[in-house]
Amino acid sequence: MTKYKPDFKAKIVHEYLTTPQSSRALGRKYSISSRLIRKWIQRYRLSGIDALKRRRHPRTLTADFKLSVIDYYQTHEESMVRVAARFDVQACQISLWRSQFKRDGIEALKPHPKGRPSKVKHTKKRLRRLTNKTEVERLKEELAKKSQELYDTKLERDILKKSLVLFGPSKAKRKRK
Repeated sequence: MTKYKPDFKAKIVHEYLTTPQSSRALGRKYSISSRLIRKWIQRYRLSGIDALKRRRHPRTLTADFKLSVIDYYQTHEESMVRVAARFDVQACQISLWRSQFKRDGIEALKPHPKGRPSKVKHTKKRLRRLTNKTEVERLKEELAKKSQELYDTKLERDILKKSLVLFGPSKAKRKRK
């Protein structure tokens, strides 16, 4: 649960923008850190009122998004906090993404499964799935595999024919003639 409600945050931001009070004065008035108030103001200016609301569901960020955030941070003369506010992420995340990207490349930015891997073998589930498949689905899969094999063999045959045309018969056939 968040400590401050979005309505309360919006009230303080509105008060800051409409009155000549500083964030420090507002912090003393409401017994809140002035740094937190400045953070709310910055997020409001960059993303609007929605930035003050709490997210109901966690976001899954793609590797492309993470890479674009890192690229933006490195190419622009802005602090990590400002970049974090612009992209609505935390500054510590940007720092973590940068170090992971430097160490392991783009693979480190891709989402990975969370938690400990299961030690239970799921063979029963696989068997159930196979038995639940209808005969038609199984035949369709088999037909797709066979057609792929046929395509591969035809491709291989065509490559061999082209190589014979380009390079001629092999040395053993030349010696016989």
